[in-house]
Amino acid sequence: MSRAFVKENDLEHAGIDVPERPVSDEPNYVTPNGLKLLNAQIDGLEVERGILKNKKDDPIAKQKIAIIERDMRYYAARIESAILTTPKEEDHSIVLFGAIVTVEDEEGNLSVYEIVGEDEADIHQGKVSYLSPLAEALIGSKLGDEVTWEKPMGDAYLTIQKIEY
Repeated sequence: MSRAFVKENDLEHAGIDVPERPVSDEPNYVTPNGLKLLNAQIDGLEVERGILKNKKDDPIAKQKIAIIERDMRYYAARIESAILTTPKEEDHSIVLFGAIVTVEDEEGNLSVYEIVGEDEADIHQGKVSYLSPLAEALIGSKLGDEVTWEKPMGDAYLTIQKIEY
C-alpha cells in the first residue's frame, strides 16, 4: 500500500491494539495463596507501568503499557470473580479443592499435587488446576482409593496415599 493512503493517525496507533486476554467461563475458585498471587500480579504490573509512564513518547514503551494495562484488566476481573475457599475447613478424609494429595503410580513412584484455581496452576510446582484431568480424577477420592488418570498417551492408575489441607 502506498504511504499516500495511510493516515498519520493510523501509523501512530500501529501495533498498540492489544487483544484482551480471554477470561474463563468456569467458576474462579481460588485458594488464599492464589488470591495473594493475583493481587501480587496487579501490584507488580502497577510498578512496571509507573516506570514506563516516564517514557510515554517511546512507541515501544506505549506498546508495553498497553500490554500491562490489558493484563491489569485481566487480573482485576479474576480478583472480582474470585470465589475464595478455605481448605482448612474442608473434610480431610476426601480430596477436594485445595487438597495436597500424595499419590503412588503403578511403578511405586510417589508424586504430590495440590489442587488449585486456574491462575495458580503450575505443574512444575505440583499445582494442578481443579479443571485438569488429573484433578478431576482425584477430586472426590478418599485415602487408599485407586483413581484412573485419563491421559492422551494412555490411562495411568494412581493410589491415594495421603490427603492434606
